[in-house]
Amino acid sequence: MVDVTGKKPTVREATAVARVDCSPAIMAALQQGTVPKGDVLAVARIAGIQAAKHTPDLLPLAHVIGVHGASVDLELAHDHVDISATVRTADRTGVEMEALTAVTVAALAVVDMVKGVDRMVEIRGAEVVHKAGGRSGDWTRPGDD
Repeated sequence: MVDVTGKKPTVREATAVARVDCSPAIMAALQQGTVPKGDVLAVARIAGIQAAKHTPDLLPLAHVIGVHGASVDLELAHDHVDISATVRTADRTGVEMEALTAVTVAALAVVDMVKGVDRMVEIRGAEVVHKAGGRSGDWTRPGDD
């Protein structure tokens, strides 16, 4: 684990995205709110926020930091669910792992809730698209600005 004792706390933020590819049957059930397990988007949103707060419990070398804000948004597209998570802190290290953990756990929650309708559901492309703050400053994934 990297020693961050000498670093000064600064405001930091990271955004990550992922998507869950779904069949037409799943997309119709999501749009109509007829998934047998319930409100998929609400459950996935809460799962993602909870995951951001528990990242050090899941990743052994992640620092324990104060997560001061976490938002997880899910949008229904034609054939997939877009997921984005933004996590904020004022601490000594960044929140990229917290944002990635949030989107991947939210995606897993979607899969868990719809797999009874179609087992071909697939998680794709979890990645950090933006970070701000800290010693290295701001960064945006090329093509995502």
